[in-house]
Amino acid sequence: MFELSKDALLEMGAEITTREIKQQPEIWQEAAENFAKKADEVRQFLASLVAQHQKLRVIFTGAGTSAYVGDSITPYLKQVNDEKVWDFRSVPTTDIVSNPTSFFQADIPTLLVSFARSGNSPESVAAVQLGQQIVKDFYQLTITCAPEGALAKAAVGDKNNIVLLQPARSNDAGFAMTGSFTCMMLTALLTFDPSSDADKQKWVEAAIEMGNNVIAREAEIQQYVDLDFDRVIYLGSGGFLGLAHEAQLKILELTAGQIATAFESSLGFRHGPKSFVNEKSLAFVFVSNNDYTRKYDVDILNELSGDQIAELVLAVQVQGENVSASAKAFDFDVKYQGVPDAYLAFPYILVGQTVSLLASIKVNNKPDTPSPTGTVNRVVKGVIIHPFEA
Repeated sequence: MFELSKDALLEMGAEITTREIKQQPEIWQEAAENFAKKADEVRQFLASLVAQHQKLRVIFTGAGTSAYVGDSITPYLKQVNDEKVWDFRSVPTTDIVSNPTSFFQADIPTLLVSFARSGNSPESVAAVQLGQQIVKDFYQLTITCAPEGALAKAAVGDKNNIVLLQPARSNDAGFAMTGSFTCMMLTALLTFDPSSDADKQKWVEAAIEMGNNVIAREAEIQQYVDLDFDRVIYLGSGGFLGLAHEAQLKILELTAGQIATAFESSLGFRHGPKSFVNEKSLAFVFVSNNDYTRKYDVDILNELSGDQIAELVLAVQVQGENVSASAKAFDFDVKYQGVPDAYLAFPYILVGQTVSLLASIKVNNKPDTPSPTGTVNRVVKGVIIHPFEA
């Protein structure tokens, strides 16, 4: 797909999605450069909030794929930051809007970090309004791909809200969020990761190299998709659980539900969800670079391989000493062993996106417009926002 002509892809209804997946390593670099221009402003803003309040609740929020941005980075950020100062939480806007007082309290200073491709989802707008209504000391970071979206426009003139716009090409025109997901995730990492600028630059460069490696290995991924399957499972630990959620959603969206999907943590899968595995299943495990966590990922790989039920059990991993003895692997070079999991998420999800693109073609769907009935929309419709009285 990545080597086909534009005309060929247009004929398949896949030109937009294929281009938007393929271009991601390029726009990751652009997103990092964009953030560098705003870094001082953002750091001063956050430092002023900490100085004023000593402790800050930080809620990462969004709907659907945008919610999984927070799910994918929160475990890492909780590990590397002082939790006496930073109370990181990942809560979908869909949960906030239906149960606002479960997450917003009047006397708890709160920074709402909104992830939004368009910034026009009803729940995204409503979550902000509820925060403003309920929380006395309420602040925002709006990480969005659309300068003309409702969230970006609402931030104009608001000294308590900084907008971090993503590269123009990240504002996906296709149905499925791809570059918007990864660019917003990268910007949030660069914002809240207290590691040195040099380390973060090194890890971003590694992610870009690995992402280009995924694109170059499309034929290898095609071999997995050529297998006889109708179920796909993604597993991962820590932030990779959130990433697994996003990866399975891409399959579900781009095949319009023709392929059944499941996701779980590596340890949690045994507790019932493993019943999903049959002889037409592909199981992908996002393997951690953390030596301790990796052991549990490898355990489930070995178990699933040993069961000899699934059509494919595949480790997506950096090469290392502790690897599965029986599962197949999509390996990245051993030199990336020191890359934190949060930065491995970029090439890992690129594998998942490519699987989804190829699977969509396999089931004769059109990736750019995958919902044949039109009942599922690029920007959600049909949401009624009910008035809330504090």
